[in-house]
Amino acid sequence: MRIVLLPLLALPLLAGGCLSTAAAVVKAPFQAAGQVVDWSTTSQEESDRNYGRKMRKAEARDGKERREFEKHCRREPDSDTCRRGYQGYVAGRD
Repeated sequence: MRIVLLPLLALPLLAGGCLSTAAAVVKAPFQAAGQVVDWSTTSQEESDRNYGRKMRKAEARDGKERREFEKHCRREPDSDTCRRGYQGYVAGRD
């Protein structure tokens, strides 16, 4: 009786590693798929951050153009472009 009882008591200790390994193997494809979804989608926070970066670059570009325009008009105040005034940043024109 002791011979049969001892392996039965030790079975959970011996099988514990096998069960956790089996669970890890079963979960791996789902975790990999979840990671791919995370990589392929953009969160709202990330989207907001990218939009803010884009707008700061556009504002910096507009400021640079305005300074160049004012510098040009100080040198040549009677030019056509100075008479029309500063047109500002136009989207799509890089």
